[in-house]
Amino acid sequence: MQHAVDDLVELLDLEAIEVNIFRGVSPDENRQRIFGGQVAGQALVAAARTVDADRPVHSLHSYFLRPGDPTVPVLYEVDRIRDGRSFTTRRVVAIQHGRAIFNLAASFHIREPGLEHLEPMPDVPRADDLPTRAQRFAASGVDDPFAAIPHPLDIRYITTSPLQRTEPLPPVQQVWFRADGTLPDDQVLHTCLLTYASDMTLLDTTLLPHGTGSGDHSIQMASLDHAMWFHGEFRADEWLLYDQYTPASKGALGLATGRVFTHDGRLIASVVQEGLIRPVKT
Repeated sequence: MQHAVDDLVELLDLEAIEVNIFRGVSPDENRQRIFGGQVAGQALVAAARTVDADRPVHSLHSYFLRPGDPTVPVLYEVDRIRDGRSFTTRRVVAIQHGRAIFNLAASFHIREPGLEHLEPMPDVPRADDLPTRAQRFAASGVDDPFAAIPHPLDIRYITTSPLQRTEPLPPVQQVWFRADGTLPDDQVLHTCLLTYASDMTLLDTTLLPHGTGSGDHSIQMASLDHAMWFHGEFRADEWLLYDQYTPASKGALGLATGRVFTHDGRLIASVVQEGLIRPVKT
């Protein structure tokens, strides 16, 4: 699926149309709204384009404000809030039809030595021993609605996939994922692709205790906010473990956390997201 990965790289390569203003587009897919990870990834690209290369991003905090329209471009306006000796702060607003649809604040930090500790990776099966997306759908007897669309990410479920849930399950979801092809040697791109991918399965974790999944049309789901902290360099075209947990859901809101590890056990990102999980009235 190298061509699908190349398309994703192109999707994240924004057009600079003015100082601090960038334009992004959406893939030609039959979607009602833009995938949240796409907007988050593109917004981080916009922020990083205004920061020196020796300052990698170490955290981001974002809010999804309105559904994005996949039929028109998205404008990203970058506010250069602060350029300090050690830290750089950027604010990005994504705009469509004259209204903000997404807001991101990102902090960048120079590389410097300090105290270090990292949580160990949980003991899980190897990614290559787990079924692919096509194999999961074939085993479930359910038709893949996006079978004809090339997928840039290879996602392998360790825990029960949304296709197989029939009863309440423990509040933990684990998947391996990677870009299904080769990426350029650009750490900013790898970080932005991780940001893109981090929104794909996290909110679904909040449904595990209720015995259902993201394909349940009786539940309306949408990401509301998304925060990430990055702990080191990595490659997004090598296997990454996404260890996810949901501590609570209440009042049509669900909270989920995630830890991302490299295949050799190094923690490289922490994620927190709250989202809408509203039962649809019939």
